[in-house]
Amino acid sequence: MKCAGVWVGVVASLGVLSTDGSTLRAQAPSAGAPLVFEVASIKANKSGAPQVMINMQPGGRFTATNVPLRLLIRNAYRLQDFQIVNAPGWITSERYDVVAKAPESDHPLTPNEVQPMMQALLAERFKLAVHTETREMPVYALVLARSDGKLGPKLRPSDVDCQALIARGRGGPPPGPPPSGGPMPCGMRIGAGSLQANATIAQILGPLSQMLNRVVVDRTGLTGNYDFEMTWTPEQMAQGPGPDRPAGGANVPPGADPNGPSIFTAVQEQLGLKLEPSRGPIEVTVIDHVEMPEVD
Repeated sequence: MKCAGVWVGVVASLGVLSTDGSTLRAQAPSAGAPLVFEVASIKANKSGAPQVMINMQPGGRFTATNVPLRLLIRNAYRLQDFQIVNAPGWITSERYDVVAKAPESDHPLTPNEVQPMMQALLAERFKLAVHTETREMPVYALVLARSDGKLGPKLRPSDVDCQALIARGRGGPPPGPPPSGGPMPCGMRIGAGSLQANATIAQILGPLSQMLNRVVVDRTGLTGNYDFEMTWTPEQMAQGPGPDRPAGGANVPPGADPNGPSIFTAVQEQLGLKLEPSRGPIEVTVIDHVEMPEVD
């Protein structure tokens, strides 16, 4: 899907997991009553196009084109797909165009302001009612692959002092992205079947969880910053651990190697770590009620 994560980036990672793999929950604005959209239009989209676009524009105009309700719920509640429980099939199959206008504001809207507005819109137009539960669910435990603790060739301890780098940058403009293929000082670059980062183990748990559609927990015992480089074939992510299978190229995103390993093999051979199936308590959002909207 094209630009499915645009809103996630614009409003500061509405997508879901913190760096330790736990779920981030929606928070109300710090002061005053929660804002709501002043006007909102919802139309059915029957184009059949694969592209999805979501954007929060300057001036408080929210637009979503060809979106399933499931994606709107994920963004409004900061959820991964597997954290939505008891959902009818149509929230994935039916597509909508949404245009909404926020009240005039003297500052750019923050994620904590946008989220309750989206939640209120979903409750009003889709009659969405939810509650949260903690359930025992499958997770992946990230562990050392070798008994002697030796790491893989693409995982190396880093001597970059990220706290000092951040302190030096306070008060100034954020640094620009590194050149293509360059090192990632205290940052992360994620592409189609590739991950390059200078980060802690905890900080890559969120991206790994999103790629695998399952929470990843850290049981490596590793501390400090590391340089990560990993490449794999995205199509094989959902096939689970086991012998690599030829991708065939049918569903491989542009830029990815169709003949690469699965993400499970890449983690083990390139990083010297291993993803082991396990179980753990995961917070989920249960849909109690939802209705198709009256479209404009």
